[in-house]
Amino acid sequence: MTSLRRAKISVIGAGNVGATAAHLCALKELGDVVLVDIAEGIPQGKALDMYESTPVEAASHSVIGTNSYEPTKDSDVVIITAGIPRKPGMSRDDLLKTNAGIVKSVTEQVAKFSPNSILIIVSNPLDAMCLVAKKASNFPAHRVMGMAGVLDTARYRTFLAMEIGCSPDDIHALLLGGHGDTMVPLTRYTTVQGVPVADFVAADKLAKIVQRAKDGGIEIVNFLKTGSAYYAPAASAVEMAEAIIKDQKKIRPVCSYLQGEYGFKDVYLGVPVLLGAKGIEKIIEIKLNDEEKAMLQKSKEAVDSLIKIL
Repeated sequence: MTSLRRAKISVIGAGNVGATAAHLCALKELGDVVLVDIAEGIPQGKALDMYESTPVEAASHSVIGTNSYEPTKDSDVVIITAGIPRKPGMSRDDLLKTNAGIVKSVTEQVAKFSPNSILIIVSNPLDAMCLVAKKASNFPAHRVMGMAGVLDTARYRTFLAMEIGCSPDDIHALLLGGHGDTMVPLTRYTTVQGVPVADFVAADKLAKIVQRAKDGGIEIVNFLKTGSAYYAPAASAVEMAEAIIKDQKKIRPVCSYLQGEYGFKDVYLGVPVLLGAKGIEKIIEIKLNDEEKAMLQKSKEAVDSLIKIL
């Protein structure tokens, strides 16, 4: 990325998450946007509709839709949302084998046309799909990451704000671990404008909010019945893309490849990182108590079980 040209963002998968992410990228003017999908006409139609919204929003970047990967050439950031969505009664793990094949194929094409890109994986089951993408691309670890912690934290912050009656922006929180039932919300590190959350929410209510955050995805699946969440997941992926494109040096919980950090090796898990122009510029190790270490170990074992299936 240089000042001589505009950034380029490709979004793979024109379903609800991908289309919403592409539109947000265009409205935020993060760069020119390419929306890719195998379904003929779908990415073209959605991209044209998005582009037609840019005069209203005073945005100036282009949006194109395509069924091929050639137009994605030299992308700076690629958001991969391709895969089948979760349906009622289906766990993230049920998606494993089908989505692994899709993510592998997609990533190989992305790497071919954009060998210097940074990949943000959204496809589920997230932690396993990140490893699939890393192997398929052969990219260094700092350029292949997963969107999970930003979304999980957003849900956690939302539920806390609902309980407290404050702005979600006032809640500062951190989660670790895998995306799903074994995520590790760190209540010790949760504050409301610097004040410990325990001063605002009783322990029993806080435990319920933590559980609701863990179940955040399936709660929406059960409401929608024919699909899964997409507004918050898309916004979360785009926040990560923005931090990279604008070199914002934001500290966010991101699904990252651990190589000894937190005592784990060769596994993707959600941990706090510094996000900037190079992708994951630093993995931040925070001090955990014994209970938190045990929860993180359990989360890591859940991810290991998926990898063994693959």
